Amino acid sequence: MPCARSCLVHESVLLPLSLYVHYPWCIAKCPYCDFNSHEHKANVDSAAYVHQLVADIRESEASAHGRSLTSVYFGGGTPSLMSPKEVAMVLAAVEDTYGLPDEITLESNPGTFERDKFEAFRAAGVTRLSIGVQSFQDDKLCALGRVHNGNEAVHAVSSAVEIFHRVNVDLMYGLPAQTVEDALFDLDQACSLGAAHLSWYQLTIEPRTVFHRRPPLLPVEAEALEMEAAGLDRLDATGFRRYEISAFARDDQACRHNLNYWQFGDYLGVGAGAHGKLTNANSAIRTSFARQPRRYCRDAADRFSATPVAEESLPVEFMMNALRLIDGVDEALFEGRTGMPLERIQKTLDELRATGLMRPDRLCLTGKGLRFLDSAVAAFL
Repeated sequence: MPCARSCLVHESVLLPLSLYVHYPWCIAKCPYCDFNSHEHKANVDSAAYVHQLVADIRESEASAHGRSLTSVYFGGGTPSLMSPKEVAMVLAAVEDTYGLPDEITLESNPGTFERDKFEAFRAAGVTRLSIGVQSFQDDKLCALGRVHNGNEAVHAVSSAVEIFHRVNVDLMYGLPAQTVEDALFDLDQACSLGAAHLSWYQLTIEPRTVFHRRPPLLPVEAEALEMEAAGLDRLDATGFRRYEISAFARDDQACRHNLNYWQFGDYLGVGAGAHGKLTNANSAIRTSFARQPRRYCRDAADRFSATPVAEESLPVEFMMNALRLIDGVDEALFEGRTGMPLERIQKTLDELRATGLMRPDRLCLTGKGLRFLDSAVAAFL
């Protein structure tokens, strides 16, 4: 990854650093997905792509300023389409450059689950698996355009918890023709299979997706709110702690990689369309690679860009992340991560606290505030 030479990080303000690795191909593009992903075809040159990932990881060391990594996250796309050998090559580059952190997550699709292959991922160094189940019910999966069925999802999760110490299951609610009972069934199934971390969020219709062009009939708002309330009660009763708007964990299973995002840490991003953030004493920069895989693999000057974050954008970007955390963050973290005094946002804090949207003792929304998260964040613009 080309070094952002302007980012001369002073030792006293070095932030936690994580690495995101993007693999852009899927078996098929889901109609609700707006991520940078492409259908995997016979002419995909995965070897060349992985070779470029390795080169960019090694080159990224200059931007890290001596920091080790808190986590590595393979996202996509469907990274489980990679071979164990390819994953091992990427992690070898990480180890040579930074050393391996304890948390190394690989996103996977139940439709690509093969026990031998996933045991090989574990042997290559992956310590955490994130499985994109979305639902365990065949009719809901069909409506979502998923390539797996409910039985495959059950097999993938039950096998994963035997192979990996840490497993996340992605589930959605507010699906076409879904009832409260359907939503609770999916949660109960994931819990009974032994998953200790859940990402549970409402299906939303995003621009530039098939669902945006041809919207499905979704539950009305009152039904979705009933699903959410019932689901939150069920998760709490089964020992899951909600630590972020859509993230739930048992014991010490919270995702360290995502916590670094929400606490406004730094991160490197490699792969097609991957983004990064690097901070120095006075400013932050956003990095990005070309979105198209072929362009990403070309040795061209325009395949990578680094753009300073406008100073006036830092407060809202910090709060946009921090306020997603159920317990928020300590007030001192604002200055530590943005380089700005808390007084910069004090007036807005006072207004939100006066209306009962924020707690008085830390940067944290109240229960009422969580229901109006978008409005609370917009107040910092």
